[in-house]
Amino acid sequence: MATRTAAKSNKTTVKNAAYQRTIRLDIREVTRRLNAALGGTLVSALAGSKDAKASHKWAKDGGPQPRPEAVKKLTFAYEQWQKVSDVEGEHVARVWFIGANPWLEYDTPVNAIREDRLKEVARAAQALVDDSYSG
Repeated sequence: MATRTAAKSNKTTVKNAAYQRTIRLDIREVTRRLNAALGGTLVSALAGSKDAKASHKWAKDGGPQPRPEAVKKLTFAYEQWQKVSDVEGEHVARVWFIGANPWLEYDTPVNAIREDRLKEVARAAQALVDDSYSG
């Protein structure tokens, strides 16, 4: 019983740590980090922009500010990036974002975030981190 409680506590810590680190960053820094991790085209796509270079513009000091809906998706995506990469590593996190995902009915997290299916994506990320697929 104590081991199960400790494991649950560690999972909660990973989830909370990713959120806390994300909210301490401004949107330009979040965008820079996502661009470095996933590439600007994917970051623009998950934010819902039709301009493939939008994320590079948002990342620049003095550049345009992303719309509130894009900010929400960018900060959410970065939180999920941290959650997955902290536990599984950056390579797995990249593959997770762009690959067909059984927790998302074989859609990609990038597409699901763009479609505002954030709860589904959060559950998929947590399931990967917890190693708890039950499809």
